[in-house]
Amino acid sequence: MKVQVNSIRAGNVIDYNGKLWVASKVQHISPGKGGAFVAIEAKALREGNKLQERFRSGEMIEQAHIEERDCTYLYKDDNGYTFMDKENYEQLSVGGDVLDPDQARWLQDGMEVQVSLHEGSPVGVTLPKSVVLAVTEADAVVKGQTASSSYKPAVVEGGIRVMVPPHIAVGTRLVINTEDGSYMERAKD
Repeated sequence: MKVQVNSIRAGNVIDYNGKLWVASKVQHISPGKGGAFVAIEAKALREGNKLQERFRSGEMIEQAHIEERDCTYLYKDDNGYTFMDKENYEQLSVGGDVLDPDQARWLQDGMEVQVSLHEGSPVGVTLPKSVVLAVTEADAVVKGQTASSSYKPAVVEGGIRVMVPPHIAVGTRLVINTEDGSYMERAKD
């Protein structure tokens, strides 16, 4: 649906030059001389490249309709990742081109995610902000080292390397941030 470029906000998805873009930064600029314009910074949904474009104020642009569905992760195979829609139990297959490998490494069986659909085809997957994983490998705890603010490498379930405080031992369950892979805290269970 065509909308005025003035109504676009950060997070909106637009259809521009045959690609879908997520607006990350939108600025309305009124210079002292000349007409007002809107500067949009956006990221391509599928390809991941960036766009910086200026539009005249009042210009029309195509806004894409994105449908969000709550899904459960089932499994990975040669076709990609399979999710089940929690409402109608329909299975959705998401290719490796849609789901970033940095995100995919955090997927666990039964994990609740949001799958974004455009005209029935998946264009994105939103993971929870954090996951709870157990430490499988870590250096030994050295007495007296907990006073310093140093971190040591550890390996959690799935073979993912994470920097953790020195007091963390094998078997400890940790809360890990899925956006940047950083240690947040020990799990409270």
